[in-house]
Amino acid sequence: MSWVMWSPLAVSGLFWATAGPVGRRLPPSTAVRVLTVAMVITALATGFVLGVAALLVVGQAPPVAAVGEWSAAALAAGAPVPLAAGCLASAAVGVLGVATVRRAARTGRELRVAARACRSLGPAIAGLVVVDDDTPEAYALPGITGRVVVSTAMLRALPAAERRVLLAHEAAHLRHRHHLYVQIAELAAAADPLLRPAARAVRRGVERWADEVAAEQVGDRHLTARALAHAALARAAAGRTAPGPVLALPGVEGDLVERTRALLAAPARRRPLLAAAIAGLILLTGTAATVTARSTEDRFETAQIAYADPS
Repeated sequence: MSWVMWSPLAVSGLFWATAGPVGRRLPPSTAVRVLTVAMVITALATGFVLGVAALLVVGQAPPVAAVGEWSAAALAAGAPVPLAAGCLASAAVGVLGVATVRRAARTGRELRVAARACRSLGPAIAGLVVVDDDTPEAYALPGITGRVVVSTAMLRALPAAERRVLLAHEAAHLRHRHHLYVQIAELAAAADPLLRPAARAVRRGVERWADEVAAEQVGDRHLTARALAHAALARAAAGRTAPGPVLALPGVEGDLVERTRALLAAPARRRPLLAAAIAGLILLTGTAATVTARSTEDRFETAQIAYADPS
């Protein structure tokens, strides 16, 4: 059972090493969806096997075995989990559990703040709110309906064709619910820190996804790249480096060079073998958790039988 039990941790390490390149090689919409699903399943499976490892060690303590009515000696037979590994797993479960709860609470607060911000902006025309501001700003603010917020300074900074690109990019964030992918990925990374590079890949991926949607709508990839660059220059000239409201997805920040290069190149090709490999890893982690659960249940049943009949 040992190698099967620890395989979700190995998969987590693999995602830590490869999530960035995978996110760049796949079409952005595919990369975001596949990586998010993989992160959730891997985080759940990793948390589960860590919990099992902790339980197998803690369960060997005589007071715990007495309460559970199982034999500590029978449970320890074969040493399925070394004592040191079980202790580390116990600590990890506690620390990561707290981190996950804190991240979930933070996500809830951020969603409430975003919803209030949407309501405070008042009515929108086709989801667009133009604010009179001398600072160039443009971002998608998620909520029940969501808002695309753009300042008058940003509109003045761009010609008409580039304004269309920017608004199409922001609208794509709302239409495809990109903030949900980002928040789910961040929650999974809180539960499993080895998935943090994958969470960053998801955040980059939603920006590239919105870029591709905008490029398709305007029918000009070079125009889209130029619009992003001009918008970023306008914000930099104003001394702005990050979007204002929490949870806002900016249209002109983050990995701009990489995004521009992607737009100036041909769209990323579908890579069925790579997608199939990720699907295989997802299946592996799910299977490992299932096998671990069954094996652990059998071990405790054997220990209970030994407790009931010591002879």
